[in-house]
Amino acid sequence: MKRHLIIGNSAAGVAACEAIRKKNAKDKITIISDEGRQAYCRCLISYYLAGDVKEKDVAYRPESFYRDNGIELVLNKKVARVEPGKSVVRCADGTEYGFDSLLIATGASPRLPKIKGIDKAGVFTFRTMKDAGDIAGVLPAAGSACVLGGGLVGLKAAYALNKRGARVKVIVKSDHVLSQVLDREAASLIQKRLEANGIEIIFGHDVTEVAGDERVKAVALDSGKVITSSLLIVCKGVSPNTGLVGGTDIKVKTGIVADALLRTSAPSIFAAGDVCESYDIARGETAVNALWTVAVEQGKAAGANMCGANVPYDGSLGMNSLEFFGLQTISLGVHDVRDDGGFEQIRVRSAKAGVYKKFVIKNNILVGAVLAGDVRSSGLFLRLIRDRVDVAPFKDRLGAENFSFPEIKDFVKDTEKMYV
Repeated sequence: MKRHLIIGNSAAGVAACEAIRKKNAKDKITIISDEGRQAYCRCLISYYLAGDVKEKDVAYRPESFYRDNGIELVLNKKVARVEPGKSVVRCADGTEYGFDSLLIATGASPRLPKIKGIDKAGVFTFRTMKDAGDIAGVLPAAGSACVLGGGLVGLKAAYALNKRGARVKVIVKSDHVLSQVLDREAASLIQKRLEANGIEIIFGHDVTEVAGDERVKAVALDSGKVITSSLLIVCKGVSPNTGLVGGTDIKVKTGIVADALLRTSAPSIFAAGDVCESYDIARGETAVNALWTVAVEQGKAAGANMCGANVPYDGSLGMNSLEFFGLQTISLGVHDVRDDGGFEQIRVRSAKAGVYKKFVIKNNILVGAVLAGDVRSSGLFLRLIRDRVDVAPFKDRLGAENFSFPEIKDFVKDTEKMYV
């Protein structure tokens, strides 16, 4: 009987457990988590904070999941170090767990910038259900709030605070929101929708100090302006949790590097989820794509391969689907490039309908798409990118309102597996 050890109790870890159980009903599975609760859907925490969903609806699997699948769940335990040569992991409290196969699915942690006063009460990150619960606890007395960062997490936090009645200001160092997810034109549509619903966005500035005694009372900007606020949520990106493999032979770039079987450079040790750096289909190189769907796919493949299945993982693809106040937007693959470097960008606009579409093409292969206001056929574009279909025969039709499967069925292999 093999001992499968999984560090991390979120999308990748749960998917790996399910894949292992499909292969083997009796092997031992242990999950170690530094959180104190069952698996939950992290991408729903903004909707929980907004009051759109209840806490029970955030659960990713029922409480019986671990018992029904014979999984030992160890909560509130942080793994400090992996020791590949000994096939053990050492926890911060000194306890050790041995393994025959190990999955590192430790996710990522929020980055905290070096700002004077950032450790004051009333300053939060926004990554976990505990974060959401702590913010909800102080929100009734807050009134006004600032969000530092205009990425997807920052805007979701701002949306939630706005829905709860807070006066929200978003402070963005760059000159447009969602710079890591959308191009400038699509981002401007999101910006206008947020502003129309009462969220103020301040561009081109950063926070230099969090003012107050023990609790935040205001934030100072690099312009010298001081904004009164009793709540600050810091959303300045995340870093993969790779520290537990420091000093080992396990290869790390941005994340823990994994091969086509999701194996790391150490035998019997795999990686999946937000900590994993694997092949990116659109970029043609390794990258960390910190997305729930990617974590699930990687977890499934890694779990099967921990049982010796040798299931290849084709690679991930950057995908983001977002909706703010009724405006739906999706980005796939490469979302923004300069007009040189062999890239072609096709843009379709309809100001009256509030629609914007962009397609990024290289050597007649679709490598990215941005859809705002009309996200129909997004599954079709995803398939074109994944399968590297030559789009030259129908390139001029990509942005058409009625673009659909019949347009491309003669150019795609395995059409019976096509999804739209």
